[in-house]
Amino acid sequence: MGNKKLWGSHILKLAIFATGLSGIVAEYVLATLANYFLGNSVFQWTMVISIMMFSMGMGSQLSRKMSENLLEKFVGIEFVLSFFSSFSALIVYVAAGYTQLTPLIIYSLSIIIGLLIGMEIPLVTRLNDEFEDLRENISSIMAVDYFGSLIGGMFFAFIGIQYLGMRYVPFVLGGINFIVALLLLDRFKSYVTRSKLLWGSGAGVAVILILGVIFSSPIIEFSEQARYAEKVVFEKQSRYQKIVITQWKENYWLYIDNNQQLSTLDEWHYHEPLVHPSMKLSGHPKNVLVMGGGDGCAVREILKYPSVEKITLVDLDSAMTNLGKQHPILTKLNKGSMDSEKLSIVNTDGFLFLSETPDFYDVIIVDLPDPKNTDLAKLYSKEFYQLCYKQMTPNGVLISQSGTPQFAFKAFKCIEKSMQAAGFSTVPLHKQVLTLGEWGYVLAAKNGTQEQVIQRLRGLTFDDVETRWLNNDGMLQITSFGKDPVDVSKVKVNTIREPVLHSYYLNGDWSVY
Repeated sequence: MGNKKLWGSHILKLAIFATGLSGIVAEYVLATLANYFLGNSVFQWTMVISIMMFSMGMGSQLSRKMSENLLEKFVGIEFVLSFFSSFSALIVYVAAGYTQLTPLIIYSLSIIIGLLIGMEIPLVTRLNDEFEDLRENISSIMAVDYFGSLIGGMFFAFIGIQYLGMRYVPFVLGGINFIVALLLLDRFKSYVTRSKLLWGSGAGVAVILILGVIFSSPIIEFSEQARYAEKVVFEKQSRYQKIVITQWKENYWLYIDNNQQLSTLDEWHYHEPLVHPSMKLSGHPKNVLVMGGGDGCAVREILKYPSVEKITLVDLDSAMTNLGKQHPILTKLNKGSMDSEKLSIVNTDGFLFLSETPDFYDVIIVDLPDPKNTDLAKLYSKEFYQLCYKQMTPNGVLISQSGTPQFAFKAFKCIEKSMQAAGFSTVPLHKQVLTLGEWGYVLAAKNGTQEQVIQRLRGLTFDDVETRWLNNDGMLQITSFGKDPVDVSKVKVNTIREPVLHSYYLNGDWSVY
């Protein structure tokens, strides 16, 4: 009898371990989808996790109303949960492609899945009451659930998101819930009164899950295509971001997390102002640091300067730099720059790199995505620019892409003020890029006043450098601004302790972008 009790308790704990694993990953999946489709990672992760935790509490409360046939009810919950967990990403992708209801869909799924997860522990605890006393029962059930959560988090971070992607990770979760249900049905036959109904339901769920696995990829691809004006020819969900390349006629577009990074139609209008003013202003740069720029186009422009001896490109995502090195669309565009002997690629966090590098740079070019969340905003902070200042040679020049001054002017000025707070003399630049709109940069010099730097920029010529647009007349244009469109006197400096930049960015006038 003792062995039977021990055996039954072990089966239940194995089940709760598995559901703990799948439950935490379900939270991460929905939070990742919310970040990808809705933006603002900190807000979305906070909202999704909070909603799911609240719903789990409500699910726990609802479980009190279940008083009979607890094992059968638990198995039924696992079948339902396996369906919603498996198809959560598929539902969100379809909703994002064809409706405006994506936030409602994501938060509704968070509530439904949270309610179902919340019922699991109370039911298993009550089932295990037959095998263990209260003290052992509560502590052991909670412990294995938490252990499962740890393994689930490690699986999502190191395996799921990187190798399976958002297409198949949800089906792994659903499969775990489904297997748990079948295991309990098989091992606790004597407790089941409606065996045929439950096994029949299980067969139906199995068929649905198998069809989902088979057709999820084409359905997601079809839904993703609906979100882009051009044909999707490449997509990859890396550990950090979603990378998409689209095509229209002979031109291509690169997107990261649904935000355009460049188009072959006019990318030189973006990259020439990003690279050449700082390179020319520094004199004869030998050591250049590029933050971001994994597409290789900035490096292509830097290599036009014979004085350059070393280029270091720091990009967190190896998937992006590998794409720049290997994908034929990008290698043709960047002219093979990512294979240059002068280039060293480092896949790490830019802030961490600058805090540890012993090297000093003549030019630092920051070609990162827009600061739409606190993670990215850190690389536009006063502290980040102070690190840049520290690692620059006496005549060093820094330039950063700074988003659009037309639609997010306060964010643009926040970046400039943050550079000034780090000790730089700054000059704002802007250029009309056909596929991006009005785009902005902030150039920062260690030496000279702002007026002196402006005059030096306006005197630059590019006769000895191959450019497609930029010349002296172009420098006069990109250094000229009219009056500020809004009052920026109260715009704050962006710091790590007080990260304000992403709020300025998100509160821009994006409705007309």
